[in-house]
Amino acid sequence: MMAQRNIVVGQSGGPTAVINSSLAGVVAAAKDLGYDKIYGMHHGIQGFLNEDLVDISEYVKDKNDIELLKRTPSAFLGSCRFKLPKIEGNEEIYDKIFEIMEKNEIECLFYIGGNDSMDTIKMLSDYAELKGKKQRFMGVPKTIDNDLPITDHTPGYGSAAKYIAASLKEVIRDNSSFGIEKPTVVVVEIMGRHAGWLTAAAALSRGEDCEGPDMIYLPEADFDLDDFMARVKKLSEEKSSVVIAVSEGIKLADGRFVCELGSASDYVDAFGHKQLSGCAVVLTNKIQSELGLKSRAIEYSTLQRAATHLASLTDINEAFTVGYLACKAADEGKTGMMVTIEVVNRDPYEVAYNIYDIHAIANVERPVPAEWIVNNGTDVSEEYVKYARPLIMGELTPMMVEGLPRHLVLNKSTYRK
Repeated sequence: MMAQRNIVVGQSGGPTAVINSSLAGVVAAAKDLGYDKIYGMHHGIQGFLNEDLVDISEYVKDKNDIELLKRTPSAFLGSCRFKLPKIEGNEEIYDKIFEIMEKNEIECLFYIGGNDSMDTIKMLSDYAELKGKKQRFMGVPKTIDNDLPITDHTPGYGSAAKYIAASLKEVIRDNSSFGIEKPTVVVVEIMGRHAGWLTAAAALSRGEDCEGPDMIYLPEADFDLDDFMARVKKLSEEKSSVVIAVSEGIKLADGRFVCELGSASDYVDAFGHKQLSGCAVVLTNKIQSELGLKSRAIEYSTLQRAATHLASLTDINEAFTVGYLACKAADEGKTGMMVTIEVVNRDPYEVAYNIYDIHAIANVERPVPAEWIVNNGTDVSEEYVKYARPLIMGELTPMMVEGLPRHLVLNKSTYRK
């Protein structure tokens, strides 16, 4: 009996509106290349270590399922935040991963994720080289944070940016309805720990029918609380509606996160990342108490990464392509690499794809360029807008059933046993 040619694919980290498009790309390529079985990791590498595998062919049988998968938010296979330990002294964990791969005749492993997920690909490919293993490992880029190096942008960002800009236009319209007696100040909190790419997307709301936010604050620039309050006071004297976009990760010059000025969470994940939220509440409370103005905090939270109904078609197509090309590259013998996107031309928009050594990508964060942060750290430049505008273009109509979008759902319990 001939050995089977099988692959396994996993999803890791925070989901996006198009992470399943990358999964669809890997699956489509594996089918085209004639692989016998396509396994999915249930909850990423953590599930894989528990031998919790999904036969994806049971769910994705034809092109209709591929299209439904593209329109499904979150991570279809389930995600995790699990950090592989350093190789030295922890060889038993790596041996177990390779034993599971060999047991299931898996020759290629694909991991869809961001910085920390690319670290997993780096560690596994390094261990394979160290031990003379033949299995191959490829990274598929994904993160709404848009902070992976080398690649021009990451799948997931365009759709999150589209949601942020679209919903902010709606918030601005809503807030402009009031303010007859006193101005109303709205502070919108947007995800972004160290990189402000998502918050910068607030600038995309500006156009003929929308003035956009009055100020935009990114974590790349120190946040001056006194200056912020003075600017809010001045704006409130000039207009009845004030809308401000802030990153969850904005911090003071002394390094403290603004959210820590309130009752911030002490929770820290496996990668040492502190949970950030609440800076908008801190700021609105200060505006109310010190300026006597009506103020409201809005936290987009998971909404900005789950809104597949408003995903960018450009983003969906690119997410699918990086997944497809990762599978194709591994089939050609490549390992320890990630697919990257290169923008050949922004107007008209044209991209090319490459593969790059994972060692130059894993654990490296790319911030918003300092020259794109303007007006004393309270806005972003037109250069950013030119960069990001093509990424939010196009739509993919959801498959509607009884008035709501239909999703492809994995029939496995997400509860602990």
